[in-house]
Amino acid sequence: MLKTAEKTGQTRRAAVGFDVEIAGVAIAVPPHKVSQADISEQAKTVFPHLARLESLYANTGIETRYACEPPEWYYQRHGWEARTEAFQRHALTLLEEVALKAIAAAGISLSDIGALVVNTITGLAIPSLDAKLMNRLDLPASVERIPIFGLGCGGGVAGLARAARYAQAMPGAHVLFLTVDLCTLCLRIADPSMAMFVSAALFGDGAAGVVLRNTGGLESDATGRGRVLAMGEHFWRGTEHIMGWDIKEDGFGVVLSPELPGLIRSKFLRALQEFLDRSGMTLGEFSGFLLHPAGAKILKTVQQVLRLERDDLAYSFEVLRDFGNMSSPTVLFALAKAVQSGARGPHLLTAFGPGFSVYFLAVDL
Repeated sequence: MLKTAEKTGQTRRAAVGFDVEIAGVAIAVPPHKVSQADISEQAKTVFPHLARLESLYANTGIETRYACEPPEWYYQRHGWEARTEAFQRHALTLLEEVALKAIAAAGISLSDIGALVVNTITGLAIPSLDAKLMNRLDLPASVERIPIFGLGCGGGVAGLARAARYAQAMPGAHVLFLTVDLCTLCLRIADPSMAMFVSAALFGDGAAGVVLRNTGGLESDATGRGRVLAMGEHFWRGTEHIMGWDIKEDGFGVVLSPELPGLIRSKFLRALQEFLDRSGMTLGEFSGFLLHPAGAKILKTVQQVLRLERDDLAYSFEVLRDFGNMSSPTVLFALAKAVQSGARGPHLLTAFGPGFSVYFLAVDL
């Protein structure tokens, strides 16, 4: 049972005491908007042996998604070379867009960025995406770059947490965190598995960016979007089969176990309580919850486990409806929606990722 407290509107500073605020948040999606109804019809053609399960697509909580390639691209076979070219081209376009938006939202310039953290899971690039982005944006040549790969859907929260720790070590500096995933490029029509059928029902493309500012212990100014309070994560051993990628001849092969909701029901509560205890916080202090919108089933499972109302996860449900699951950026779309809606008070960002792991980040908006 979680320890709760009355919501007083005042947030207790976590024991760690971060001097990092959210200075700007931005999101971006590619140009091709598709409806879940159209995708469901196409899925019956690609997966005729699973057509009887088409109701799965209607029960995801998704109405629309965005894709970086036109629809006809996805119904052709592609190898690593074609997928990688498309990934790098579209990822860099979205990263450039969201970086400029986030910096503008923070009211600073490119020259003010001291560190650049870039996360992804859906494609490969060497030099890494952050290095390629340096040739598109007039960032300082001295900017410290950190590429992150492998955190999956958890990368939005985990990557932002790592960027916040970096910002904490750079007094007076700004750290730009960017994350992009192009999940649609991982569709492999030659894969008839249930995991691929399910992933085709859930995933879309998008990018998000957050500018973090080291305030040096000073109070947040009027332009700040929130302050980082605490962060943490939990790793469950022996759960590698829950989520991830297999390396196939023609691309990434999705690993997506139906055991995930059961794991959340049996293990999530304890992991969350341990994080709250370490941070000197209680569940009742939070005004809102920004859970990674992995799918309607996962959102409802967490809602039940934490005994929340649907309105407590309203931003997550709205993002799922309008964008689908974009892997790592998705939870930051919920953060952006909360900021844009004028949400106030402490909010808990949560996301799950391969390992299997859960990541937490508490912010005061």
